[in-house]
Amino acid sequence: MLPFSFHSWPTLVIAVVIAVIAALVVAGLVTLVVRTIARRRGWQGDPMRHVRMPFRVALLVALVGPALVATWPGDAASAHARNHVILIVAIVVGAWLLGAVLGFVIGAAMGRYRTDVPDNRVARRVITQLAVIRRLIYVILFVIAIGAVLLTFPGVQAVGTSVLASAGVISVVAGLAAQSTLSNLFAGMQLAFSGAIRVDDVVVVEQQWGRIEEITLSYVVVHVWDDRRLVLPCTWFTQNPFENWTRTSSELLGAVEMDLDWRVSPARMRDELDAILETATLWDGRVKVLQVTDAVGGFVHVRILVTAKDAPSLFDLRCLVRERMVEWLQRETPEALPTQRVEVERETVRPPSAGRRPANAAQPQGLFSGSSEAEERAHTFTGTMPVVQPPTPKDDA
Repeated sequence: MLPFSFHSWPTLVIAVVIAVIAALVVAGLVTLVVRTIARRRGWQGDPMRHVRMPFRVALLVALVGPALVATWPGDAASAHARNHVILIVAIVVGAWLLGAVLGFVIGAAMGRYRTDVPDNRVARRVITQLAVIRRLIYVILFVIAIGAVLLTFPGVQAVGTSVLASAGVISVVAGLAAQSTLSNLFAGMQLAFSGAIRVDDVVVVEQQWGRIEEITLSYVVVHVWDDRRLVLPCTWFTQNPFENWTRTSSELLGAVEMDLDWRVSPARMRDELDAILETATLWDGRVKVLQVTDAVGGFVHVRILVTAKDAPSLFDLRCLVRERMVEWLQRETPEALPTQRVEVERETVRPPSAGRRPANAAQPQGLFSGSSEAEERAHTFTGTMPVVQPPTPKDDA
């Protein structure tokens, strides 16, 4: 019978295989339990999709690590290196699993707030704040994990005192070097908790209309109306003015403006507006106003005000009212369509006798005609001027 050694390579392989099988079995059981709970409570989607991988890796580390320690056949130096590697992997996987679990909890909290309802201002504010908090947790866990890994090396522990002593200088240098990054970080937190913008807010930035799609700790993604993405740093929203159409509520007021002829009937247009809005499902029933706001320059400026539950509905409602009103004007009152008027006068050619003035007609008095003084003045300007000869020596004698 061959002697059996517990610290041998075959034993190590067997222990690792058993640990892997046990980890897979435990992961399967946990997944089954979580899915059963989610089915009974009516959770949407797969609640383990973000936690499954880090949980399985953490189980492998938790079971394979002790197996390696118990059956490692190497010497003391290799055992020390093995323990160091296991510790580093455990720190990294632990931070990963903790971040996944916290992200799952925050995601579950975000799922309790619905944004597909008309008045979703509170839900959008909470979702924005939770999203920023989740990203901040990820950053903090990453920094802590890196610091913990570095502290496992003896060299880093030896210089720890000097590093702490020079922390003030290092913080100043790091702050100056990462000024832009830190400013975006604080600007992102300010945007999330001040309520200036929230996820799904309708904004106008850089003359572009769109929705806030994502708010991170460094930039904001705006989904523009033509499916483009406008990526702006967080500091842009704290240093530049912009329009937020849904800051207090998602209900909006929009205008439809027209330049029409003076023969238009505002009363008939109001009746047609009532008929259009009665069948329009996009109108929320709050405001419908038609007014003549200007009447200069040959046109009558008509403005129609309507309201809708949100920005997309308001845009479609404005287009609908504009199209229906144009069709009604063309069909019912074509004389109200905008017209440019040009008056052309023809010159009448009269016979020569018609232009003669009667002899007894009163002559208008002018500068050189109409009176004796005027005629004398004309004679002075047009008559023969006498030539004065210079005196000669004979005349002087």
